[in-house]
Amino acid sequence: LTYAWIFNEYPTFVHQDSRRFVSQETGNLYIAKVEASDAGNYTCVVTNTVTNSRVTGPPTPLLLRNDGVMGEYEPKIEVQFPETVPSAKGTTVKLECFALGK
Repeated sequence: LTYAWIFNEYPTFVHQDSRRFVSQETGNLYIAKVEASDAGNYTCVVTNTVTNSRVTGPPTPLLLRNDGVMGEYEPKIEVQFPETVPSAKGTTVKLECFALGK
């Protein structure tokens, strides 16, 4: 499976950059330092790479608050990798660790 996110309407996909990341392990979309231009609807797209079939989820709105209230998102660290990661010499290993909240 591969994961992607549509921003507002197809064919505008979220492109990964220094602020945006799509986990290919969980499908989660992470946005750092949210800006006004990030507000809109996000729709997850899951693709089966064997059959090349796609399924889309419902749109999820991202709204910016102007009152400075963070809501339920207290700071936390998410680490979801095993204690050891075997790999062959010369290969690339990618570990995902996220700091969330404010």
